[in-house]
Amino acid sequence: MKGKDSSIQEVFLPEIKSKGISLFLKREDLLHPIISGNKYRKLFYNIQVAKKSGAKQLVTFGGAYSNHILATAGAGKEFGFRTIGVIRGEELGVDLEKTLNENATLKQARDFGMEFVFISRSEYKLKNTQEFLSQLQDKFKDCYILPEGGTNDLAIKGCEEIVSEATANFDVICTAVGTGGTISGIINASKSSQRILGFPALKGSFLKAEIENNVSKTNWNLESNYHFGGYAKINEELITFMNDFYKETNILLDPIYTGKMVYGVLDLIRKDAFESGTKILLIHTGGLQGIRGMNVLLEKKGLPILANIE
Repeated sequence: MKGKDSSIQEVFLPEIKSKGISLFLKREDLLHPIISGNKYRKLFYNIQVAKKSGAKQLVTFGGAYSNHILATAGAGKEFGFRTIGVIRGEELGVDLEKTLNENATLKQARDFGMEFVFISRSEYKLKNTQEFLSQLQDKFKDCYILPEGGTNDLAIKGCEEIVSEATANFDVICTAVGTGGTISGIINASKSSQRILGFPALKGSFLKAEIENNVSKTNWNLESNYHFGGYAKINEELITFMNDFYKETNILLDPIYTGKMVYGVLDLIRKDAFESGTKILLIHTGGLQGIRGMNVLLEKKGLPILANIE
């Protein structure tokens, strides 16, 4: 896996032009067909260390629609590791074929060779305890354990490379926030004159403390009003916004992270949160594979579905 930079694309929308704002999207989603976006960055140095350590297996954690689970499975196939996904929700393993027929994320992960261990939600909460991790080490010999979402010190180091010479002239850099690793890397590599805005996909104030543990700079803050009810929650307003954005720009956004972040930035532009002349960079962190699973849920609820490229 070679480190590389992603392209930057200007976004033209009437509402932006009328406010005197320049808006650009850094296409991290195009870095790799499977290991895309911030998952590529998070896995980059971890894969190198796993190889050097002699590990034969990658073990990691995630929910049923996890981008990280699929990215790890893809990395395992590409770089010769057996992969094991510890999946939240023991009921998903009762009838695995039924689960795979209904869940494109897990199906593709298995197609890449990933094996699954389905555990209860209460047991899943113990995933970071030493006892639980020791049990995994004993069960899966010669394994390299990646945390949920992929965030660790090596992942943050990888995410620092999202920032490059090409991003130096932007006044504001915006990213979605899940576990806090991506924004931590961006903050660490940013210029002190730049403003870093994070848009959490989860409810709660715990993320601020998580990020503070990873950074020393203070040129950042979180915009916590655009989570749409919490992780993986979506409503018709967001669906309409994402579909309209795709029609106007030909750029797909994912419903868990980037769609909410872009919605939030445009809402702040409408509310004059940025001065005229501000140059804003949005980080597209990938995750487009999640559209398929979300559309299954939306159809069940009788809601419109999201645009997608099959």
